[in-house]
Amino acid sequence: MENLQIYLDKDINRDLIKNKKIAVIGFGSQGYGQGLNLKDSGCDVIFGLRQGGASDIKAKDYGLTTMPIADAVKEADVIQILIPDEIQAKVYKEEIEPNLRAGQYLMFAHGFNIHYGFIKPPKDINVIMVAPKAPGHTVRSEYKAGRGVPSLIAVYQDYSGNSKEIALSYASAIGSGRTGILETTFREETETDLFGEQAVLCGGCSALIKAAFDTLVEAGYSPYMAYFEVCHELKLIVDLIYQGGIEDMHYSVSNNAEYGDLTRGGKLINSDVKNEMKKILSDIQSGKYAKEFMAEMASGAPNFKALRAASQGHLIEKVGSEIRSAFKWNNENKLIDKTRN
Repeated sequence: MENLQIYLDKDINRDLIKNKKIAVIGFGSQGYGQGLNLKDSGCDVIFGLRQGGASDIKAKDYGLTTMPIADAVKEADVIQILIPDEIQAKVYKEEIEPNLRAGQYLMFAHGFNIHYGFIKPPKDINVIMVAPKAPGHTVRSEYKAGRGVPSLIAVYQDYSGNSKEIALSYASAIGSGRTGILETTFREETETDLFGEQAVLCGGCSALIKAAFDTLVEAGYSPYMAYFEVCHELKLIVDLIYQGGIEDMHYSVSNNAEYGDLTRGGKLINSDVKNEMKKILSDIQSGKYAKEFMAEMASGAPNFKALRAASQGHLIEKVGSEIRSAFKWNNENKLIDKTRN
């Protein structure tokens, strides 16, 4: 196994990025988190946004400088693209590419459009990645708490010869140098990120929760009890794994729970499940998933919208909303305010 190299603030020229003008394209979750952190770190930041749109209004409420995307690209040295994957190629072609100049740094927080060839930058542009390993709201809340979230960096094109140093300096400015920065490649980040989301973090996890919830409710148990046992308590277990690995989780739970884990978990997540995971990974590696996703979004996302509606209409969402609104522990210090970030 390769040696783990982690970069911290002490290893980084933190002033390098402060000598560059940064254009953040977008003010969604990541644009909000990264942009405000950059500003608080003393960086020269502008935001490329559709003037008068919801994101533009939110950004102006924070006292941020906004302008049309094309103008922001013309002014900037570093361009961090933080708009949704499915619209990046169109926005790049129409508003970014015509305004690029040699030596600029085109940056992404996910390698999707570069790796699969939806965006093909000219050879005289530096192409880099800084990918925080958390949602933008957490990037912001951890920074404000004096901490940071880990980030991945990658270099795809190094026209100017200092692309890695710029990526590290940017990652430090959003707070990641406080925690740790790892180097990867666009291919590795893209394929492992998509697989993690589909197999575990989003797809696998939400499907497992719903299947377990349905199993209990269909067997006659209270949906409120089912929610607590298969959804609410998941965070408590994940927190233990996050801090100390599976071993610490086993140390903390009862012998009964650990025995149930070790004897029953493999019956559920068995070789058939692993084979399905391999199919998911194969679709990601071949580009089949990327083409499917882009085609779905280009057609108006009818299947996506139907699946989203079905998920939102699941009984677990009604029960969960009722429980969460009734308990004080979930109504304090919320990270997300949809009117503000």
